[in-house]
Amino acid sequence: MTRTMSIRMDPENYEFLTEITRQERSDLSKAVRDLVSRGRVLLAVERYKKGDASLDKAAQLAGLSVGQMMALLAEFGVESKIEKDDYLQGLKNLTNAW
Repeated sequence: MTRTMSIRMDPENYEFLTEITRQERSDLSKAVRDLVSRGRVLLAVERYKKGDASLDKAAQLAGLSVGQMMALLAEFGVESKIEKDDYLQGLKNLTNAW
């Protein structure tokens, strides 16, 4: 279910959004939704890079699966914080599950 909200913003940001919608032949509401989605992703990447979020938590923040988050982090050039022993244990657990 979607929700409706009203926000206040300064004229500069409003003009920026208006220009984006004009360029993309879209509407203001869609532009705001797109920017919020992108902001979630950037917030997740930042928190993961700083060590403030695990891979799972970063994926949740971004609204992605762990696999998608891993691919996204690679696109951003972010190195994995997983220790070698944890990685090997994960592979062992995966092997045992199959």
